[in-house]
Amino acid sequence: MKFIEILKAIVLGIIEGITEWLPISSTGHMILADEFIVLNMSEQFKEMFFVVVQLGAIMAVVLLYFDKLNPFSFHKTDRQKRETWILWAKVMVAVLPAAVIGFLFDDLLDEIFYNYQTVSVMLIVYGILFIIIENRNKIIQPTIHDFSQLTYKTAFLIGVFQVLALIPGTSRSGATIIGAMLVGTSRYIAAEFTFFLAIPVMFGASLLKLVKFGLTFTGAEITILLVGTVVSFLVSIVAIKFLMGYIKKNDFKFFGYYRIVLGIVVLLYFVIKNISQLLHSLGV
Repeated sequence: MKFIEILKAIVLGIIEGITEWLPISSTGHMILADEFIVLNMSEQFKEMFFVVVQLGAIMAVVLLYFDKLNPFSFHKTDRQKRETWILWAKVMVAVLPAAVIGFLFDDLLDEIFYNYQTVSVMLIVYGILFIIIENRNKIIQPTIHDFSQLTYKTAFLIGVFQVLALIPGTSRSGATIIGAMLVGTSRYIAAEFTFFLAIPVMFGASLLKLVKFGLTFTGAEITILLVGTVVSFLVSIVAIKFLMGYIKKNDFKFFGYYRIVLGIVVLLYFVIKNISQLLHSLGV
């Protein structure tokens, strides 16, 4: 295996670690990255890699929020342990809609929607939504500032929004953050709850892709997967800390504008590429 393939895995791990947590669509970035940083691997492996590399990002959440999410912590009182169990129960309630729909229709949704047109439109649409919702929040203040105020019904509604993330380009974090803010949570609670939802969702998605791929890997495949996952883990730690610090003083509008620009870039790139290929085939 050439060193260049390891370098590609490092770059892709960096992209995943950043874009998984910022509400800017990891899929949109991965589609562009795959145009310029093509892993010299089978299509089946690459499809699996782009999902399983998310495990590194998930482990960053587990590390950063281990105490908060650990109901067995010796540092917690009995009440705090009960509250942690209740938080996990709310997470599982919110996970249900996407888990059911994803399990039943994962391949069909990818077949229908995994294309640059859908990704571009979703990037732009949700970018506009972020701007609209933040403008709305100047008038309507959030009512949920703590997880104890987050009801099971509200958690389930946020989970319904997460279903929208099954359409590529939407952004899982983007869909759940928008949904959470619409039902009244603060930006901080919306972001943290999004991180917690990612743990069972992405573990499940990664396990599903691994099973579909098969558990037999070549040495090169194992190396590429491990490198991408470890880099994703390290970069995710930085990205999560950045986002939580950023939203203490800022809103999500910047990410909205970024999504719109990225959506236009993705659309123009592939339109120009397709026109160029058409002209070439016509001998022009």
